Amino acid sequence: MRPTFTLSANISMLFPDLPFLGRIGAAARAGFRAVECQFPYATDAREVKAELARHDIVMNGINTPQGDPSRGEFGMAAVPGAQGRFRSEFEQALAYAAMVGAQTIHVTSGMTFGQTKEARGAFFENFTWASQKARGTGVTLLIEPLNAVDRPGYFVSRSDDVVALLGELGCDNVKLLFDVYHIQIMEGDLLRRLDRHWPHVGHVQIASVPARHEPDEGEVAFAAILEHLTARGYQGFVGAEYNPRGSTLEGLRWAAPWLAR
Repeated sequence: MRPTFTLSANISMLFPDLPFLGRIGAAARAGFRAVECQFPYATDAREVKAELARHDIVMNGINTPQGDPSRGEFGMAAVPGAQGRFRSEFEQALAYAAMVGAQTIHVTSGMTFGQTKEARGAFFENFTWASQKARGTGVTLLIEPLNAVDRPGYFVSRSDDVVALLGELGCDNVKLLFDVYHIQIMEGDLLRRLDRHWPHVGHVQIASVPARHEPDEGEVAFAAILEHLTARGYQGFVGAEYNPRGSTLEGLRWAAPWLAR
């Protein structure tokens, strides 16, 4: 069965031996038709745009700025009292996405150590504003649950909770980022959960569990996940977001059937 989706190389993690811009060409030469990344802001968007055009490859998604990792920051969307900073950083992400042609922005929620009343209030205020800001741009905003083992204290760690938040938010341009790695750790039951959340899925990412390496090891049958996406006619991107065990190219044998489109 030919895949209906497009594999995307997350160049924040793949090809780590190369400089950031060099990873775009490396991904194209490996057979990828799309790349994505987490925090590209140290590189001029005009340089990224030129490199994408040079290699005839698209940038399908980026994250909003992380913040200061030395202070434990990972986004601002649900951080009480940080609305002004959130808006500034979101506008930066939206402008960057427009320059490089990214179709999605993962809006990082932040470290709130629970869905407190204050955190929920900031979340709904910020996402309502961001949804309106992005409307008409062609950009979909994504909410990703991050597992509580790797990212304890993050605002949302379960896909079921993200979908509940989406129901309350009621914005059709805000979707769930279904990251198999995080969801398997926190919830499991991947195929049925994917079906249940299907109307809300805006992007999919994969990595092995628990090591977060190539998806040819560990406890998840990734061929079954990818075949299920194809059977359902998923037309979006599937991001390869993992830490290579060694050489990225040598580790891409798992991807050959899914890159052959």
